[in-house]
Amino acid sequence: MSTPDATPQRVATWPLLLLALPAFVAVWSGWVGLGGLTGFGVVHPLPGIADKFAINTAITLPIGVETYAAYALRAWLADGVPTRARVFARWSALGSLALGAGGQVAYHLMEAQGMKSAPWWITTMVACLPVAVLGMGAALAHLLRSTPAADADETQQAAAPRAQRSATEPEDAAPAATEPLVTLQPVMVRDGHLEVPAAPAADEVEAEPAARHHAAPEVQQESAAVADLDARRLAEVPDAAVAVVAQELAQRQGCSTADLSRRAISAAVADQFPGAPKVGDRRVKKIIEGMRAA
Repeated sequence: MSTPDATPQRVATWPLLLLALPAFVAVWSGWVGLGGLTGFGVVHPLPGIADKFAINTAITLPIGVETYAAYALRAWLADGVPTRARVFARWSALGSLALGAGGQVAYHLMEAQGMKSAPWWITTMVACLPVAVLGMGAALAHLLRSTPAADADETQQAAAPRAQRSATEPEDAAPAATEPLVTLQPVMVRDGHLEVPAAPAADEVEAEPAARHHAAPEVQQESAAVADLDARRLAEVPDAAVAVVAQELAQRQGCSTADLSRRAISAAVADQFPGAPKVGDRRVKKIIEGMRAA
């Protein structure tokens, strides 16, 4: 079943006229009234040229503020506006509408209280409005004349330093070479003497890394973790071995084990078992006390 092509329908804009007329009257009267309370009034702008020509400067407030608000709002919502101009128009339009609402509130509050003149800070703000809207209008018109290509050039210039940094940085750091794990052989104490099993043959040591190299990464990681755990367990010197080392050291020095210092016993154990974890002073003390009790 074919469906007719949907054609966009334009929304009638005449209701906007009905909305604008009462708003125009209220906004115009509010700004003119506020201008009268802040020193705006009838002036003769051409003295000596047209002395009879007079104008009330209070009308500059609604014309300047509200016209710029509508101008900036149109630039904000229009299509094909450069990025910088759209951002500037958005914030300045919102600020102008908020400023206009604040001016209406200030005028009606002072009128309700019967004030004949506005406070000095309100007068200062209102006096700056014509200059402010002129500057914002000129800036927005300048930004609207800039082309999207100019915005693209600025974006490329901002992205250029990042591209240069990315080009100078290395892509991937080379993985650090891992040293092969060395499994310490367990020690045994028999008849008061230490026995250390013979080290594995060189062919077996070389064959094991080659087989691990061809294994899957998951298997390699699991095997490495197990081997590391076994090494930590086997590397620790047993208490009995520490006691035998202490007795041999005492015999060589011709004294009792109680006279030996803990540091000397630890050093002797380190000489007997190179690569094993250091035996701490507390552990040596505990072993010596156990020998005394036995």
